[in-house]
Amino acid sequence: MATLRRWVLKRRPHGEIQPGDLELIEEPIADLKDGEVLVRTVYLSLDPTNRIWMSDQDQYLPPVQIGETMRGGGIGVVEQSRSERFRQGEIVNPGFVGWSTHAVADEHAVHHVPTIPGVPLTAYMSVLGATGLTAWFGMIDIANPQPGETVVVSAAAGAVGSIAGQLAKLRGARVIGIAGGKAKCDWLVNALGFDGAIDYKNEDVGAALDRLCPNGIDVDFENVGGEIMEAVFSRMNNFGRMSLCGMISTYNQEGAIKGPSDFGRILMHRLMIKGFIIIDYLPRAAEAFAELGPLVMSGQLKWKAHVEDGLENALDAVGRLFTGDHDGKLLVRVSPEP
Repeated sequence: MATLRRWVLKRRPHGEIQPGDLELIEEPIADLKDGEVLVRTVYLSLDPTNRIWMSDQDQYLPPVQIGETMRGGGIGVVEQSRSERFRQGEIVNPGFVGWSTHAVADEHAVHHVPTIPGVPLTAYMSVLGATGLTAWFGMIDIANPQPGETVVVSAAAGAVGSIAGQLAKLRGARVIGIAGGKAKCDWLVNALGFDGAIDYKNEDVGAALDRLCPNGIDVDFENVGGEIMEAVFSRMNNFGRMSLCGMISTYNQEGAIKGPSDFGRILMHRLMIKGFIIIDYLPRAAEAFAELGPLVMSGQLKWKAHVEDGLENALDAVGRLFTGDHDGKLLVRVSPEP
């Protein structure tokens, strides 16, 4: 009998994810019912929100329950089908496949991946997937950078931040990235064309912002939270916009997350702060892909994928999100590409 492997949540982490918080189990694959497909996972996405889903804090989706498969997005290949919509061998996105080698999915939850010749499959987990959508809607739809404005992107060498910053540059803005380490900062400036980069691990972020943003900050694409967010927020100009994409520096903390200390600045400087979750924008995905697709095909938009091999390594790999020990989009290659 064919089997699958999946990671299940055994206990809720306290602080950093520890061995034993999740368990990798093996079990038989259930027989398909009419309208179902069996998808073999090829790539699994690892994202900061995985840590939120493991907790029982207030969040935008129900927490993963103890004993359930760890939630996660991915793409795969149809191995069996009892659906008229899908054939064996097709590349699909089955939604939240979970941290699993296979997924039995209802046909209505599965979508074809419209691959483009010459574009690697990893792109559909990054710049042409939810990562690209997050960058586009957060930067273009919410922040709306204008020519000559100063944009600051935290976690700028990450999957979302690197794309968001490039999109702002294409709109004519000055873009300053905040990242950890000289190599990442050099990549932002030399490869992506950012106007400056701040190495938060080796320099004072506030002093660097004063040097690189002498006329203040108009847009903050915020991925980090905490002290870095505070440093950017306190230097925002009148009518500045903060697109609040994430606060990864706080995800291993217990209790309520603190915001900017000077709340009155929002009123006095007429700032706009908008938190957003990409699932709310999926009905409008075609708007973003209409720009992202041609930019990728023309080589104007650059991106990276960091791929770890083997589902058994997913638990160790997800820790790289919090240490910065990865480049670009973090993926697990669960099985070979077809």
